Amino acid sequence: VANYLAVFAKVPLLHYLKNSVVVCFFAILGQIVFSSMAAYAFVYFDFPFKKQLFMVVLVTTMIPGEVVVITNYVTIQNLGLINTYLGLILPSLISGTSIFMMRQYYLTIPRDFKEAAALDGCGDMGFLFRIATPLSIPTISSLAVYLFVQIYNQFFWPLLVTNKDIMRTVQIGISQLYDIDSEQIGLMMAGVVIVLIPSL
Repeated sequence: VANYLAVFAKVPLLHYLKNSVVVCFFAILGQIVFSSMAAYAFVYFDFPFKKQLFMVVLVTTMIPGEVVVITNYVTIQNLGLINTYLGLILPSLISGTSIFMMRQYYLTIPRDFKEAAALDGCGDMGFLFRIATPLSIPTISSLAVYLFVQIYNQFFWPLLVTNKDIMRTVQIGISQLYDIDSEQIGLMMAGVVIVLIPSL
C-alpha cells in the first residue's frame, strides 16, 4: 500500500491517466468514423482507380510508424500543435489497418440488404448508419480494443510532442518513477499495476 501511495505522491499519475484516456477516446472515435466511411466507399461505390487507391491504403499498413515520425512532428510543429491534445491525437486519426478491417466486414454484408434498404428509400448514409454500422458492432468493438492498447501504450510520440507535465501521458509518467540513483522496484511495479487497470 505504501508503494501505491508513493506513486501518486511522486508523479501526478491520475492527471497523466486522464490525458491518455482523452487521447485514446478521440483517436479511436476518429478512426472508427473515418475507417467506416472509407470502407463503405470502397465496398459500395464505384469510382475511378478504386482498386489502385485501396492498394495504396494497404501499402500504408506496411510502413513502420518510425519512418514518418519526423514528417509528422514537423507538420504538428508548423501547425502550432505542440503540447496540445490535437497534436497527440492527429497522427492516430486514420489508419490503413482500420480501413482494411472495416472493408472486410462490409464485404460480408449481403447485397440484398442494400437493395432492400434502397427500395425503402434509405440512402447511402442512412444504410451506413442505420444498418451497416449496427451490424458491424463486433468488428468495431474488436477494432476499438486493438486501437486502445496500441494508442494507450504509445511512448515515443507523446514524449516528442509534449514538453510540459500538464500534457504528458501515463506511459511517460511511469518512466518518471525510475530513479537511477535509487532503484525502487516496488514503486515502479505499483505504478505499472495502476497503468494496467484501464487496459484490463
